[in-house]
Amino acid sequence: MNDPDYTFYAYRMCVGAYFEMPTADARRLIPDHLQPLEVRHERSILAVTAFHFTESMVGPYHEVVLAVVVPPIVVPGKPLPKAAFFPFMVGTTSQESRAHAIERWHLPHYMNDLEITFEGEEEEVIVAVRDEGKPVLDLTVTDFEFGSTTNTYSCFTVDDKGRYKVNIFMEAPHTEHEEERGSLTLHEHPMTAGLTIDDVETYPFREEWYRSGMQTFERLESF
Repeated sequence: MNDPDYTFYAYRMCVGAYFEMPTADARRLIPDHLQPLEVRHERSILAVTAFHFTESMVGPYHEVVLAVVVPPIVVPGKPLPKAAFFPFMVGTTSQESRAHAIERWHLPHYMNDLEITFEGEEEEVIVAVRDEGKPVLDLTVTDFEFGSTTNTYSCFTVDDKGRYKVNIFMEAPHTEHEEERGSLTLHEHPMTAGLTIDDVETYPFREEWYRSGMQTFERLESF
């Protein structure tokens, strides 16, 4: 589909989970015009999301996103975002995908090609992220009851020229639960440098899994 107001990415799988993190870390990672969303006093939310993209403007690639969850902007007459994110680090498997996301969405990236693998498609998915063979992170997301859905999310970004927001729509069979069966292992690496690793929970309080579907970005807004 060719529509200047939308950018489309087809994926085979998207999995993600939300983990408690120190609010002190979250405040250091986000710009001053945003605030971290806390789950309890001094505990904010780290979102880890991995994509297996099959089609895009720059071809297929894999991606992992580390983000702080922040309050969404509510617009009358528009869908309420399911969540809002400030991505503080993105890693991908190709130079082309990095250049595209930096130019179009102003997303911060680790500038090496990563190895991002997905294992399993039934009861759980294990995502392994490696940098020249060295571990960056391991994420496990588990299943629950799937149902067809379209969910809305907001993403905030900044660069030296301004600050931006974009709405993102995820359309696919989807499951979400708070069974705490997944896991996260973080390793010392430039991608995780802003996190106090020992103070990030290793189990998620919420997990999400999208099967094959479409991610759609609206036009980027300055604000």
